[in-house]
Amino acid sequence: MNVKFFSRKSLSLAGALVLGAASLTSSVNALAVDELHILIPGGAGGGWDGTARGTGEALTKSGMVETVSYENMSGGGGGKAIAHLIETADQQDGTIMVNSTPIVVRSLTKVFPQSFRDLTPIAGIIADYQALIVTNDSRYKTWGDVVADLKKNPRSVKIAGGSSKGSLDHLVPAAAAKAEGIDPRQIRYIPYDAGGKAMAALLSGETELLSTGLGEALEMARAGQVRILVNTAPARVKAAPDVPTLKELGNGTVFANWRGYFGAPGLAKDKVNEYAQLLEKVQGTSEWETVRARNGWVNDYKAPQDFYAFLEQQEEDLGALMRELGFLQ
Repeated sequence: MNVKFFSRKSLSLAGALVLGAASLTSSVNALAVDELHILIPGGAGGGWDGTARGTGEALTKSGMVETVSYENMSGGGGGKAIAHLIETADQQDGTIMVNSTPIVVRSLTKVFPQSFRDLTPIAGIIADYQALIVTNDSRYKTWGDVVADLKKNPRSVKIAGGSSKGSLDHLVPAAAAKAEGIDPRQIRYIPYDAGGKAMAALLSGETELLSTGLGEALEMARAGQVRILVNTAPARVKAAPDVPTLKELGNGTVFANWRGYFGAPGLAKDKVNEYAQLLEKVQGTSEWETVRARNGWVNDYKAPQDFYAFLEQQEEDLGALMRELGFLQ
């Protein structure tokens, strides 16, 4: 089973944009803004948090934005922040909210009543592969070890994730299990509120595996705290050359989670275009490349109209996949 949670046109594997030094300097100066506020719909240590702070780092160090502030607002699977942005829309001209595939998943599963249509899509910026990780002293040395236990008793293996049941952290191991002939509805998934808490659960021994973004796992792995067992890239990733992919192990599960930015409903078109241009141009800077390489991200910029069309297509594709896996009726 070759699982793709994105449309065929959604993932560009091209490297960072290459711009001449003179044109880049003039573009940065022309686009420079004073302040930007990024709303993060989850806690510290998760993929949204890392994406927001990485974006802010590149924007400020490149001189494109003077000051970037951050606000973590977890709750309701991201729904609390979405509701806040909608309810306070007239006060949010200087705010953008980071989000990703879960905004589609959780709308489909009715975790919250809103969808991307209730916000103003600004731009998609990156794709991040998913990873399954274990502690260094784990009894699981390979994906095959996990599969063997899952086949004996799917309920015997506890898999943590930084989001609710039916979320991406749940869907990925479920899809990978199905590709091995295991009933995906039997996977024992333990949800935590944000990636940092899920990582703590893994390190404390509460769970045996963690399903998370590859970018989130890399820093911990480099520090020697965890081991990345496998990832969902179509081929080995430069940032993690020793980590096998599910595909190379004969499991067809391939997945990349997009991340992007949204504004409040009714955000003025000139503001939308200003923020979209900032996010596009920053990808041509060395400061962005430092952040991107550190996190193992893939540049995947989508302008506002393209981003909206992509979200509509992903909603259709994910709905079909989730019904196939038994997460939707």
